[in-house]
Amino acid sequence: MIKTPVLDKGYVELIETFGDELTVVNAARVSYGSKKDELDDKDVKLISYLKTHKHFSPFRHIFFRFIIKAPEIVMRQMMKHVVGIEATSDCQNQLHGFNELSGRYKPIEDFYIPDVWRKQSPSSKQASDGVLSTEDNQKAIQLFDDANTAIQNCYTNLLQMGVAKEQARIILPLNMYTSVMWTMSFQALANFIELRDEPTAQYEIQLYAKIMKEMMQQKYPILYNIWFNK
Repeated sequence: MIKTPVLDKGYVELIETFGDELTVVNAARVSYGSKKDELDDKDVKLISYLKTHKHFSPFRHIFFRFIIKAPEIVMRQMMKHVVGIEATSDCQNQLHGFNELSGRYKPIEDFYIPDVWRKQSPSSKQASDGVLSTEDNQKAIQLFDDANTAIQNCYTNLLQMGVAKEQARIILPLNMYTSVMWTMSFQALANFIELRDEPTAQYEIQLYAKIMKEMMQQKYPILYNIWFNK
């Protein structure tokens, strides 16, 4: 297992993988009824050919299983890579399993608290660009802290009054932490990284994507180098 902290209270934990580089090779060659037991240069060239020509199905026989703790603002974006799964051969989102912590069963305890507040980008409706001045950043921290404390106190009081957890949670904000078990194919993870480890993605999810990319590189260096052309 590999576990790396993210943000103030989050983390990414790679709990297991399934398959290796030979899995890709043997999946591609199963049409010929052949199988390899050791990887050689010819196999590496085959993997590169498959990626270059978008023959992605052999990459879907390798799986990653993560436990991820992230703020809801991050988890909602991760969920976009799971919904709308198709069975077509060129679908980037195929083969996911996604199970999340439920606030109906377990009270929410942790909340993401930014230490720096970013400015709205003048050229993008969805992105940030730079940070607030020191004075404005301190004001933003205080405003956020006051609101966050009030919400948490209200949530706690509702639970203590006996309000059902499934109803009390509706007051909770998008900075609440949640946890998931996420299982995905190599191709699905690569697609997630390509879309989220890039400058226009939200800063917080970039951090998660970079860590998952490092874990991919550590577990499958040959596949990583071929896929990301390193």
